[in-house]
Amino acid sequence: MNIIDNIKLLLSKEKKFAKNIYPVLGFVPWNVAFYKIPFIHRSSSIVYKGALINYERLEYLGDAVLDLIVAEYLFKHYRDRDEGFLSQMRSKIVKRQHLNETGIRLGLAQLTPESNGQQLGKNYYGDVLEALIGALFLKRGYRTTKKFVIKKVIGGQMNLETIEKTETDFKSRLIEWAQKNKYEIRFECNEKSCGEGKVPYFTCRIYHGDIVLSEGEGETKKEAEQDAAEHAIRKEEQTS
Repeated sequence: MNIIDNIKLLLSKEKKFAKNIYPVLGFVPWNVAFYKIPFIHRSSSIVYKGALINYERLEYLGDAVLDLIVAEYLFKHYRDRDEGFLSQMRSKIVKRQHLNETGIRLGLAQLTPESNGQQLGKNYYGDVLEALIGALFLKRGYRTTKKFVIKKVIGGQMNLETIEKTETDFKSRLIEWAQKNKYEIRFECNEKSCGEGKVPYFTCRIYHGDIVLSEGEGETKKEAEQDAAEHAIRKEEQTS
């Protein structure tokens, strides 16, 4: 921590939060209160001038900024690859599972206050990471945010190679296997509501006739289908 960051920490009214967010951002922000917004769950919203303050608006912005940074980085890094490959790689990097794992690895759980006992959702730390990216973009601009995303989310050449080898389209793989083996399957998905203040989600079952082959869940129908398909494939691999 340099002398400027030490001064910021000394003057901050939120010393504990400022100290904990330093290893995440790589600096101590002047406006610590603003950087706390990405960690405010909807169930813990603060009312300010008639508006609810929580992470959701910053998540919306951060999602768009993240997509742009990742797209630009991949475009420049893979100069000889086509649009299909670039789109697939971007999808893998911004996939909820990858963002959730990155958020947890960065220690965002330690910065998150209590959520009044409400369900946070399986993708919560990925959402918080996107909200933090949105906050960083508003306060420090595109250049600083780009450095943060490349270092913390994309993670350099070695991590890119790992991501490139990661399989994500389990549904297509399962359908291809079923067609090859003349094995009829169908996907049935439903949206579930957990009550006021809780995160709705989708469940999916894969059937062969009346037999349930596997189940999955996710915050979108697509995620639930992929989750169920992955479980079906893993089950088949264990029995074959």
